Amino acid sequence: MSLTKSSPIRLLIAAIVLAFSPLTPTYAAPPGPAAPVAPAVRSSGAEVVQVTQVADRLTDLSVRSPALGNRIVKVRLLTPDGWNPKAKNQHWPTFWLLHGCCGDYTSWSGTDIAQIAELRKVLVVMPEAGWNGWYSDWWNYGAGGDPAWETFHTVELRHLLEQGWGASSNRVVAGLSMGGQGALLYAARHPGMFRAVAAYSGSAHPLLNDESVNRIMGFFAGQGNDPLRVWGDPVAQRGIWAAHDPYYLAQKLKSLPVYLSCGDGTAGPFDPPGKTDALEADFNRQNHALAAQLARVGAKHVTTNFYGPGTHGWLYWQRELHSSLPMLLSALHVR
Repeated sequence: MSLTKSSPIRLLIAAIVLAFSPLTPTYAAPPGPAAPVAPAVRSSGAEVVQVTQVADRLTDLSVRSPALGNRIVKVRLLTPDGWNPKAKNQHWPTFWLLHGCCGDYTSWSGTDIAQIAELRKVLVVMPEAGWNGWYSDWWNYGAGGDPAWETFHTVELRHLLEQGWGASSNRVVAGLSMGGQGALLYAARHPGMFRAVAAYSGSAHPLLNDESVNRIMGFFAGQGNDPLRVWGDPVAQRGIWAAHDPYYLAQKLKSLPVYLSCGDGTAGPFDPPGKTDALEADFNRQNHALAAQLARVGAKHVTTNFYGPGTHGWLYWQRELHSSLPMLLSALHVR
């Protein structure tokens, strides 16, 4: 594609986020009482300041993060049977599960993950990533700084979890939509951090064409944000954009098991008749492009489920989580 100064992108910089079903959780259990704070665990200045038992096997950590301007953000843990954060030598296979745009760290709690027997053997990490943080250290016109979501997750939180909360270096990652892009980015940009990656309806090639760029710029502009703060201008800062586009990072994904799935934006089994979804149709084209690029660079362990009719919704992502679990758990050596 060719992005020029006369591109429609310039006219859509301040666009309102395109129509998009909010990715809000259906989990409605009342929050539990604050548990006593565990012994202070710090990593690169980050620290857990409160622990809240939300439900059986669900624990929320409140983390103060220097990468996020010392704000306190939440991380939800779905804990394995026998998990004990005070056990010094206990380290569990760890499954990072990332939320999408317009959702938060509670989003996956609205699915059936707590009922999946295999997940009683792993520590599931569901971190806050901002309403539209895009799993990135924001450019901020070259100044960097807050928010630095990638640094928070891959440096601060990773070390905290391994030093005090039973996580191991045996990790996989999966996510939906914005979180699908985040999963692919983290796996590619941090070689060796994850043993496998799955993306459900992920933003897999935001530089595919003008429509794709316009759409993600609309998301960047959500909640009154300046969209140029995230990755800059798609022409002037194209290198930054490419560094956050999984298509251009395919070479770094070629040795990993990769699972890609997406619908085509037409009405599927979980939709009312006649429904269409331009967002899912766009992401479907992006995922096909990434799959083709992975094939070109010689990736040998790619599984695709481009299942045709289906829109951008939770019942599809829950189904795809189940479909991808055998690959993810095999990479963790969990049976």
